[in-house]
Amino acid sequence: MPIIHASPIHSHEAGPTRFWQLAAPSTGSTEASVWRVEVPADTEPVEHELTREEILVVLSGTARASLNGVVDEVAAGGAVVVPPHTPFSLSAAGPDSLVALAYLPVGGQAVIGDQEPFTPPWTQ
Repeated sequence: MPIIHASPIHSHEAGPTRFWQLAAPSTGSTEASVWRVEVPADTEPVEHELTREEILVVLSGTARASLNGVVDEVAAGGAVVVPPHTPFSLSAAGPDSLVALAYLPVGGQAVIGDQEPFTPPWTQ
């Protein structure tokens, strides 16, 4: 079983949002991708869909999650389960950044608008 240490080498940015790759095929996992995501306050959410179920656990801050147009806030310790093929966005609610741990099965892809599905680099 691989031991994976946190490393700035395994970080990615998409706009102001930062992703730290933890477990993924490139770091030794075969079935799951797990990453830490930090969304700064006042970041505009990007609506997207996923081809597999994603689970996000809020570590700090408060998440504002939109699932198929239904918006709710989730505090630290709570989780968001995103069903596949469901319009979804995530942002920080309030003045603090949102920090969450995310899980997506290997092979899961993201879809933004009418673009082709793609594999986010932090899941590879």
